[in-house]
Amino acid sequence: MTRLPPESLNIAVLLPCYNEAATIGAVVRGFKAALPHAQIHVYDNNSTDGTALHAMLAGAAVVRERRQGKGHVVRRMFADIDADIYLMADGDGTYAPEDGEELIRTLLTERADMVVGTRRGVHADAGRDGHAFGNRIFNILYRTIFGPDFTDIFSGYRAFSRRFAKSFPAVSGGFEIETEMSVHASRLKLPVAELELDYGRRPEGSHSKLSTFKDGGKILWMFAMLMKETRPFAFFGLISAFFMLSSMGFMTPVLAEYFETGLVNRMPTWVLSMALMMISFMVFTAGLILDSVARSRAEQLRIHYINVAALSQGAMPEKPIDAARSGKTARIA
Repeated sequence: MTRLPPESLNIAVLLPCYNEAATIGAVVRGFKAALPHAQIHVYDNNSTDGTALHAMLAGAAVVRERRQGKGHVVRRMFADIDADIYLMADGDGTYAPEDGEELIRTLLTERADMVVGTRRGVHADAGRDGHAFGNRIFNILYRTIFGPDFTDIFSGYRAFSRRFAKSFPAVSGGFEIETEMSVHASRLKLPVAELELDYGRRPEGSHSKLSTFKDGGKILWMFAMLMKETRPFAFFGLISAFFMLSSMGFMTPVLAEYFETGLVNRMPTWVLSMALMMISFMVFTAGLILDSVARSRAEQLRIHYINVAALSQGAMPEKPIDAARSGKTARIA
């Protein structure tokens, strides 16, 4: 197995945390053992159980982010920290620190900007049955709307290049942040990869912060907003089609009566159908205009992305990953 060149890489391990006192100490120590040359950063999101203290005692640099929500934490981490490679994981102990080196190696050998550690067995143990069902539905929905680049958009175990971290706008505030990351990569057609990893169970005393319906609703809303921003023609085209079909539904009986009798006895219905048709045309036109705007914004993001300094070639391992020897399954998109 090819070793990483730690002396030539500035690696930052990012651990966003909220009330993870039961696990954060072991997680920090695990990453210090697995990646001894990396800097461990714990961002505490208003924990009330001593998470920050446990992290500091384990040897991590701790920063407090007062805006509640994982998205706010990730935005702060990417803005604050300068590194060649960013490795992000959760502080709940469900991800193995030993897999971090494999994620970084994949990032380097595949020249990728993001590597996602897809969770083997997550559907069997996602905390609750509702979480597992939601994972399946949202992943299918993502691939339908945004493309087939990712199979586990909610994984919190990811490695990023500096280019990705410094070009990622991070608009969302909560658990939708992983979805936004995936859409950002798909939108700019960034090189990405997936690596299938084991997903652990939460230890006794650690509980999931996800609410099946509340956070599911937020993620669904984020899907709609991201589709509006990145694929406005498809988004407004669907709305336009709805109004057009409604117009034709009201219009059809009026036209049938007119061709039969030569009279229009249901004038209010006819006026309503015409109004709906005009709305359909207006929404369709808005979609066309906004599609051009979205393309221009994507071009600007791409220009900003390529202006961020890339990792030097001297830091790259010479040999590709031997997936069979490592026991991991890699998928390149």
